[in-house]
Amino acid sequence: MGLITRIKNDVIFATAAIRTLKRLGAVYKNPERTYADVIEDQARDIPDNIAIYFEDVTYSYRDYDAQANRYARWALAQGIGKGHVVALLMENRPEYLFAWLGILKTGAAAALINTNQTKGPLAHSLGISGADHLILGAELAENFASIDANGFDRPLKVWSTGGHVNGAQDLDADLAGQPDEPLPAGLRKGVTIEDNALFIYTSGTTGNPKAAKLPHARVLGIMGAFSAGANATARDRMYCVLPLYHSAGGICAVGTTLTVGGSVIIRRKFSTTEFWNDVNKYGATLFQYIGELCRYLLNSPPHPFETNHSLRLAVGNGLRPEIWPAFQKRFNIPRMLEFYGATEGNVALMNFDGKVGAVGRVPSWARSRFNVELVRFDVDTEQPVRGPDGFCIRCEPGEAGEALGKITVDPNMPTGRFDGYAKKEETEKKILRNAFEKGDAWFRTGDLLKQDKLGYFYFVDRVGDTFRWKGENVSTNEVSEAITVFPGVKEANVYGVHVPGQDGRAGMVAIVADKNFSVENLGPHLQHELPEYAKPLFLRLQPELEITGTFKQRKVDLVSDGFNPTIVKDPLYFNMPGQNHFVPLDETLYNQIISGEIRL
Repeated sequence: MGLITRIKNDVIFATAAIRTLKRLGAVYKNPERTYADVIEDQARDIPDNIAIYFEDVTYSYRDYDAQANRYARWALAQGIGKGHVVALLMENRPEYLFAWLGILKTGAAAALINTNQTKGPLAHSLGISGADHLILGAELAENFASIDANGFDRPLKVWSTGGHVNGAQDLDADLAGQPDEPLPAGLRKGVTIEDNALFIYTSGTTGNPKAAKLPHARVLGIMGAFSAGANATARDRMYCVLPLYHSAGGICAVGTTLTVGGSVIIRRKFSTTEFWNDVNKYGATLFQYIGELCRYLLNSPPHPFETNHSLRLAVGNGLRPEIWPAFQKRFNIPRMLEFYGATEGNVALMNFDGKVGAVGRVPSWARSRFNVELVRFDVDTEQPVRGPDGFCIRCEPGEAGEALGKITVDPNMPTGRFDGYAKKEETEKKILRNAFEKGDAWFRTGDLLKQDKLGYFYFVDRVGDTFRWKGENVSTNEVSEAITVFPGVKEANVYGVHVPGQDGRAGMVAIVADKNFSVENLGPHLQHELPEYAKPLFLRLQPELEITGTFKQRKVDLVSDGFNPTIVKDPLYFNMPGQNHFVPLDETLYNQIISGEIRL
């Protein structure tokens, strides 16, 4: 990189970083101002600006606020207020945003439930939320019916919207009778940015989802950071096809434009065939991506609107470097804003200047304002390496290590917060103490990153028992539990393997089985027990599993072996997409998979 380019990129970084830190600092200057106040101010100051586009319907800021007021009055009538939680299980539509804004208006918190969940994981998510009311989209009635709603430690009152659901009260009828005018002044008196606003769920190593706490400060901080990173204005329109229960879709994408008077364009689900039609129809200027979405678009046939559009920027994470230039060039997108972060984490990075492959940058002269460190990591023990003095060892440039974020409660270092999870013991597991000095505390990201001499960070891999596939975190323990209950399975070791041309890692399982095991029946069993993204694609039958000296299953060699039949001499099988059954994996099938002839 030449000197002129380096100076230019330093200027870009400094300008964007100052803008971002300014917006984050503003959150703490008014501790009683929440997202509800932001939207109420927009409804007063720019009531006719379009806030939400959905299919052929638009909602102005006046409409958005008014609809949320109905939800707030419904909640108040149920005795819901500060300290209460309402669970929300609904697919993407405007009512989703109305509902959680209305809940926040009362001072209560909303638990945003993953729409893919059923059975045990869904029951667990609802249980740990502390909610005694559930807003249920009728389209997800079958998901809810898969659990025993009487098994919670508190009664759960279910309210359906968008259709009738047996056993649920009709929320739409109740809302229709609620006034939509502004709520009484002082309704949220006593509610501050330190109070919890949302629970967003993230996979853990226990096999069950964890509920990450997002106080109002964190919600506004995330929104402000992305709005600043995108330099968004009231003229911008964000196209959002990601699920609203995820922080990427429901917080980052939504907040980027709605906090500055712009618009958000919501689609129920991502569609490659309709993507460019929507971008053209609604005049989108921004869109939020994950890496898989970009790959799907790149693999799709040419579209008449794919270069004839108003997009000025795409923001997201997981865009692999091998497709980045081709994606940006083919679709004529002026700027990509790749970022690194987690819903609950305190390590946040943005690649402001668009260097291909980087997830962010912290130049040496700006290190004091950022709280990220990379430390050497032992993949066998899955712990940071400590030196003779007992402290962690910082990585050299180009060396991969686990990313840590120093935990602080300093408003001048707003990215240092770690608010944890609903369960205290889960919070403690993510904290590394005495990392560099006695008494310090650092958040463990569970991710391996590396940083070059110019300060650019690059994502290397996830560590531990969770990997990403199809944009979702897959818990190996959850998958293992579903497999080990299958007849004939004695042991199961689940891990993720890299597939050329694919983002994330595909699920693979090594199984020790007895004579009662039927590989033909395993596919239908997994179809019944697991969501699509969590089902293993590859199966390896072994006579025994290798364990460490601490009796933990070893994954390192299995991951290295992958699913190549010329390397692996154990029997291998492939879960054929759309057929839900495993077939023998030979060299011909292997070549079809890695060449992309078989789409995963």
